[in-house]
Amino acid sequence: MQQFQRREPRGEKRESNQMVFGIRAVMEAIDSGKEIESLFIQRGLSGGLLMELKALLKEHNLPSQQVPIEKLNRITRKNHQGVIAVISPITYQQIEDLLPTIYEKGETPLLLMLDGVTDVRNMGAIARTAECAGVHAIIVPKKGSAEINPDAIKTSAGALYKIPVCRQDSLGKVGRFLIDSGVQMVVSTEKTEDSIHDVDYTVPTCIVMGAEDVGVSDDLIRISDKLARIPMFGEIKSLNVSVSAGVVIYEAIRQRAQ
Repeated sequence: MQQFQRREPRGEKRESNQMVFGIRAVMEAIDSGKEIESLFIQRGLSGGLLMELKALLKEHNLPSQQVPIEKLNRITRKNHQGVIAVISPITYQQIEDLLPTIYEKGETPLLLMLDGVTDVRNMGAIARTAECAGVHAIIVPKKGSAEINPDAIKTSAGALYKIPVCRQDSLGKVGRFLIDSGVQMVVSTEKTEDSIHDVDYTVPTCIVMGAEDVGVSDDLIRISDKLARIPMFGEIKSLNVSVSAGVVIYEAIRQRAQ
């Protein structure tokens, strides 16, 4: 296992991620329960041991990326055997385990689901706002989500170490679980005339934010309880997703504080 660090332009050290390279070492990391943030496999690589790794990835439902060997060589000059895994700096949780504890404390769940938010700085900024506002957890998909890496941690001002992050196989499945558990799904989208101010956030709520380019997926929109848009009065009709998340979250906080 190796640690790699990035530096600020002034030479100041940033936080480090751990990296595991070599097929067997990566398999051992997975078997030991390490949280794999990203996994790179050399394009065209083959062999029996690699087949074992792929079977293990399938068993644990872990995504991987096929990349050219040049990318692996840029990450490390050591003998990586065509496989490099980056260990997550945080421990992910499961919303199915977390939600009952929120109810048991007598608290009203306020959750945030991020569908397709892939920019690490947006992820960090959203996490910072969510933690400051007392959001109970952030829910992200295993595939198609921003990595929790040093940039995300730095942008979050350390909030990603404090707020639970739930990385789930299927956001649609999670959405249905939340609805069955008494949590309303409120999708922030432009595909409605209803305002965010018309929604009652004092009940158990999961706010769903989507990617800036395509928004929230149709699958989540179909199962949601409410669609709500942020009122826009200028010529530019969209906000950065981290700003949008802050606006909706604090509307919920405003209502709950009354």
